[in-house]
Amino acid sequence: MNVLLLHSGNAVNSSKDYTFVQEQGNALSNKGISVYYFAVKGKGVKGYLKALPALKKAVNDNEIDLIHAHYGLCGALAVLQRKVPVVITFHNGETLTKKGKLISSLAAWRSSYNIFVAQHIKDKLYKTPTRYSIIPCGIDLHLLPIVNKLEARSSMGLPDGMPNILFGGSFNNKRKNYPLAAEAVSLLPYKVNLIEMKGFNRRQVNLLLCGCDLLLLTTLSEGSPQVVKEALACNCPVVATCVADIPDLLSGVSKSYVTGFDAKEIADCIDSVIKSDGRSDGRQKIEEMKLDNPAIADRLIAVYQNVLNRKNEPEQ
Repeated sequence: MNVLLLHSGNAVNSSKDYTFVQEQGNALSNKGISVYYFAVKGKGVKGYLKALPALKKAVNDNEIDLIHAHYGLCGALAVLQRKVPVVITFHNGETLTKKGKLISSLAAWRSSYNIFVAQHIKDKLYKTPTRYSIIPCGIDLHLLPIVNKLEARSSMGLPDGMPNILFGGSFNNKRKNYPLAAEAVSLLPYKVNLIEMKGFNRRQVNLLLCGCDLLLLTTLSEGSPQVVKEALACNCPVVATCVADIPDLLSGVSKSYVTGFDAKEIADCIDSVIKSDGRSDGRQKIEEMKLDNPAIADRLIAVYQNVLNRKNEPEQ
């Protein structure tokens, strides 16, 4: 089976830099799928439309059986070619504006099958598609080994004598809601080192998650946040606001809390984690939920096979 993974190429240099797509592709390849990549260079509807001839050529040249597009706008581009069926994965960001919601809804209507990384994203479309599954993006446990906390802290040069807290995103990303995190931290009766998760490679993020006392996520909106899954895989305690599928991810996980958007509540949860001075049992939760990439790849392949079998059914 030849599958083309279609994604935006505006923020990256190549598919290998687009982490979750590349990792998903690797997992599919390990299962025997021939995976090809197509990164769309161009912004807005016009920018994407210019990529249509090149997309059609890639489909023909590589004898593609199915396109798997990530995000609604890529899905809208994919369905403009009618040679091969299209599966679209929706991640949340494409449904945050009226225009994005409209384009995503139209793409979902035209596609062969739709995947939502969390339930709440499906509910944002103007009309619920009849053929869909809830399949979050997986994580690569091989890239997320559990490293001794002191060793990880030393490797990343984290200060001793104060708690180290990893903020789950860029301070400048309004959706990540850094002001709330800063306010919560200011209410603690001690100083902490709040680290902006920006500019680190995969190995460094792994070390930060193993070396920090907790991951703090005060986000306003998410799909199914990879950073929370990665923190769980590293047994890093998590304090996060109640959005997306975070309550499901953290349910039953020790030393981790789901909060409202109240700075005092968040500060109290941070303090509880710091005082507990231990790691969570999050990796066990990842394994129980089968959120590793090989398990997710199996679910995706089942979707692909279903779509292709339906395509090959004789007309009545």
